[in-house]
Amino acid sequence: MDIKKIVLLGRRDQTEAMRVAAGLTIFGHEVRLVFVGREVADTEENRAQAELLELADVEPQSTLPDSELPHLSEAALVELCLRSDAVLSL
Repeated sequence: MDIKKIVLLGRRDQTEAMRVAAGLTIFGHEVRLVFVGREVADTEENRAQAELLELADVEPQSTLPDSELPHLSEAALVELCLRSDAVLSL
């Protein structure tokens, strides 16, 4: 099986985006999770998924410059998507 570079955009369902990102690492894929357009909601479900991301060694980023997460500019996001084998949006 080929290892893929996958970008997962967390746009609508943040909890599911985190779950899927962590799950894709099981297959050895290189996964980048980028939250787009809004802060990650502080919910019990998101906190649990954040722990799973940490275990899966996925460090999420955000397109919001004042986010608590590392910032990824729009230009850098476009470049990242172009260099990836797949882009998923949830």
